[in-house]
Amino acid sequence: MSNAKGPDDSRPVPSSGEEDTALSRRLSDLDRQIGASRSERERTKDPQEPGRPGYGMALRLGADFVAGVVVGAAIGWVIDWLAGTSPWGLAVFLLLGFAAGVLSVMRSAGLVAKRPGIDDDPVIRRMD
Repeated sequence: MSNAKGPDDSRPVPSSGEEDTALSRRLSDLDRQIGASRSERERTKDPQEPGRPGYGMALRLGADFVAGVVVGAAIGWVIDWLAGTSPWGLAVFLLLGFAAGVLSVMRSAGLVAKRPGIDDDPVIRRMD
């Protein structure tokens, strides 16, 4: 065989026994540190805690408010179209829809007392 160097000749030289034991000891120390770090992280992490609990409530509150305003505006527009009272029905029911949306948001957030007998109904609760 020839003494010419090929592409595979750049491999490291095999290490001695002392270097192997030192490397094995460092590797086992590193493995132990990683295991301790993982167990510490798992102990401090609460598995029941959702990632972002506020986003669902924020979306619901926003949808409640927008629905109140849109329904009020739609009712006002239909009344104006039927009665021919062009701006008045839309203006009045838009304001009523705004008030209904704010009240709905406050009820959902728990800032206003629930309506007895209506909000306690389990059928309504299932629809939420």
